[in-house]
Amino acid sequence: MDLISRIPTGPIRDKWDRHRFELKLVNPANKRKYTILVVGSGLAGGSAAATLSELGYNVKCFCFQDSPRRAHSIAAQGGINAAKNYPNDGDSIWRLFYDTVKGGDFRAREANVYRLAQISVNIIDQCVAQGVPFAREYGGLLANRSFGGAQVSRTFYARGQTGQQLLLGAYQALEKEIAKGGVTMFPRTEMLDVIVIGGQARGIVVRDMVTGKVSSHLGDAVVLGTGGYGNVFYLSTNAKGSNATAIWRAHKRGALFGNPCYTQIHPTCIPASGEYQSKLTLMSESLRNDGRVWVPKKKGDHRAPNEIPENERDYFLERKYPSFGNLAPRDIASRAAKEVCDEGRGVGPGGLGVYLDFADAIKRLGEARIRERYGNLFEMYQRITDENPYKIPMRIYPAVHYTMGGLWVDYNLMSTIPGLFVIGEANFSDHGANRLGASALMQGLADGYFILPYTIGDYLATSRFDRVDAGHAEVGQVERAVDQRVRTLLSINGKRTVDSFHRELGKLMWDKCGMARRAEGLREAIQRIPVLREEFWRDVNVPGSDAELNQALEKAGRVADFLELGELMCRDALHREESCGGHFREEHQTEDGEAKRDDEHFAYVAAWEWRGDGQEPCLHKEPLAFENVKLATRSYK
Repeated sequence: MDLISRIPTGPIRDKWDRHRFELKLVNPANKRKYTILVVGSGLAGGSAAATLSELGYNVKCFCFQDSPRRAHSIAAQGGINAAKNYPNDGDSIWRLFYDTVKGGDFRAREANVYRLAQISVNIIDQCVAQGVPFAREYGGLLANRSFGGAQVSRTFYARGQTGQQLLLGAYQALEKEIAKGGVTMFPRTEMLDVIVIGGQARGIVVRDMVTGKVSSHLGDAVVLGTGGYGNVFYLSTNAKGSNATAIWRAHKRGALFGNPCYTQIHPTCIPASGEYQSKLTLMSESLRNDGRVWVPKKKGDHRAPNEIPENERDYFLERKYPSFGNLAPRDIASRAAKEVCDEGRGVGPGGLGVYLDFADAIKRLGEARIRERYGNLFEMYQRITDENPYKIPMRIYPAVHYTMGGLWVDYNLMSTIPGLFVIGEANFSDHGANRLGASALMQGLADGYFILPYTIGDYLATSRFDRVDAGHAEVGQVERAVDQRVRTLLSINGKRTVDSFHRELGKLMWDKCGMARRAEGLREAIQRIPVLREEFWRDVNVPGSDAELNQALEKAGRVADFLELGELMCRDALHREESCGGHFREEHQTEDGEAKRDDEHFAYVAAWEWRGDGQEPCLHKEPLAFENVKLATRSYK
């Protein structure tokens, strides 16, 4: 299979503008003849559905939540990047482009990243026009703060609720189109397969999560904006419902999976408090603007933090990375925290934590200013831990947060299945091996508002569509396969719960394919996961029926997919004999413990093809060319 990226030729500054002009258009009167299915209603899916409807297309939008407002985008806290340079501190489109390529450890397409930086300035204007209540300076101008991996302040924010406010903006645009009749919304509906006819994505099979009814929806193109797969690790900052089923079923229908081993560990999360825990809680990266990260200098120092004098504290990020300090990128800050905990200097129960201390900022700015900036985050922390972060330092530890891998897409955001477009975190395209903070919201809205509406029109204008209805043989075949899978899960009647399998898989993934990886551990995981998967299909217990609301059944289908995806992640991590970004192979590190890339052999996108049950996947490679940013060892010191 040839990977055709469709990256335009010419200077990088002109690629997107010229490409937009060269894309074929659909006449306004003809747009109503096309139906587009959008799966997911977060920032990427919701903005895409609203914008496509505004253009005149017939849109069907599907989400498994009871309302589009409950998409996981709502959980994003700290902000959204844009190269506006409002603080006049030296920012530019080029600097945002450079920071993102460097932050991703030189494992992203230059053309995609530059387009993202270009569009970032339009996103803020769009959101302000929608009424998103971004923080403002005293005089009324939009405020900015800093995030990891940047030496400028380019992050726009709404306290610690930026994702929520941006989602409400996209949601009201979507609701306007629903009211007009351009979008038909299907909440509490889970996509379980893609219908491919004549080599084109022509529909999806879904299950009504309330009644259990399995049905098909047909159209001329399918858009997946279903988020990432971090819940393969069981414990993550993702919502419990977040899953990989949509992209994984598309993968098994022919969509290549790009860089599955690129997963992001976020350095500032509330540490796990016990084996019973079902998810973890993010503490925004924005807190590192004013919070200082430290541990005791002595091993096994169990004194209360306020009893440890300044000269006995190790502000290890400031010590190791003086140029960026506490705002080092996420992968680097996470590994540094793990390193000091492995040395026996961690704090809290089990020694798996470091302090995030606001005492200096409160002394310098006053508690009122800190409360104004981070009040809801401090309140959330206190509710969970029963500790007052205004008085004693927060305890934080790295946790799974985001996935840079996803379905492979070309420059037009189309997968290797013609007509199947993938947007937001569900695709692999913009972040390389490590995403910089505040760039996920930027990518989701760029894809949904400003890229997909152009590129999907070119596909529709240049493709031929045979008439397809519910009676088509392929439609019935996919429906029957979905129904059979559901019935099989219910009929096993084993002794183990779905959660017990998920927890076991998650621990295995975290231990062998988490923050640090080694060849022997990855090989062990590749051997153990199929055994666990076989046991799942032999001994899982899914109570209830398929004709009602059945959360155990929903989880069973998702965990079955995680048990396949987890193996692919380990295979990808094993084959990539280098360290880059969030992919840290302990065998490949510098003398001072930093990631050691191998640009000669691994400067490519790894795109994996499904070959069938029991068959090893096939690796395809998309070489990465760096013509504008010079390949260099990433340094934040």
